[in-house]
Amino acid sequence: MKVMDYIMDKLKNEKVHMGLIDPYEQSPDVAGELAYVLEAAGSDAIMVGGSTGVEQKNVDYTVKAIKKRVKIPVILFPTDARSITPAADAIYFMSMLNSLDINKVVGEQMKGAPMIKKLGLEPLSMAYIIVEPGMTVGKVGNADVIPRGENQLAVNYALAAKYLGMKLIYLEAGSGAPEPVPVEMIKAVKEEVELPLIVGGGIRTPQQAKDIARAGADVIVTGTVIEESDGVKNKIEGLVSSIKN
Repeated sequence: MKVMDYIMDKLKNEKVHMGLIDPYEQSPDVAGELAYVLEAAGSDAIMVGGSTGVEQKNVDYTVKAIKKRVKIPVILFPTDARSITPAADAIYFMSMLNSLDINKVVGEQMKGAPMIKKLGLEPLSMAYIIVEPGMTVGKVGNADVIPRGENQLAVNYALAAKYLGMKLIYLEAGSGAPEPVPVEMIKAVKEEVELPLIVGGGIRTPQQAKDIARAGADVIVTGTVIEESDGVKNKIEGLVSSIKN
C-alpha cells in the first residue's frame, strides 16, 4: 500500500499521530530505538528530518536503522535536496509557501525532483506553512511567519495550496515552540479547506494534542517531547490516546 493511501485509510476512522526524529540529535541506533518505542506506543508513522545539521549520510543511516526496528511507514521530512535517501517509504514533497527565499518555495524541490523519480520514492505533495514563533525552521527557511492572531492569512495560504493541487497542509509552530499553533487558527483552516491538516510544533501534553485534534487537525506531529523525555513510551501513549479516543 502506498503511504498516502495508508494515511487516508487511517483517517477514515481516527486521527493520526506521527513521531518526528531528527537525525542530527542522536545516533542511528538510538533513533531506531526511539522509533521502536513510538510504534509500541501507538504512533502511525515516523518522520525523519530536522532544520540543521542534516545531510544525506546521517539521514540514510538513521532511516535504515529505523526500518530495521519498525513496520510503520518512514517518511522523509527534508531540509533540502541533500537529505534524500532511497531507504525511506515516502518523502514530503513540500513547499514552504510563506518563505521569502524562493529556494525554499521551489528551488530545492526542482533540485530534488529528478532524484526522487530515479529512486522511486513516493512524493507526498504538501504545503508547509510556518506560524509564529517559527523557531529554528522559521529562521532557516527565512519565513514570513503567520502571526498567531492572523487566522485568515493561514486560511488564504491553505486555499492557495489547495488550488495549486497540493494534497496535504502542514501548520508548523516550530520545534520547541513554547505554544502550539492556536486552536482558533486550526479551526479556521479546517472549516475552509478539506485537505488533511497536519499540525506540529510545541505539542507536549495530551491535553494540547486533544485540543488540536478536536479543532480539526487530522495528523498530530510531536518531536521535542521525544527528545526531552526519558519516559518516552508513557508520554507518547498518553498523547496518542488523547487524539484517538
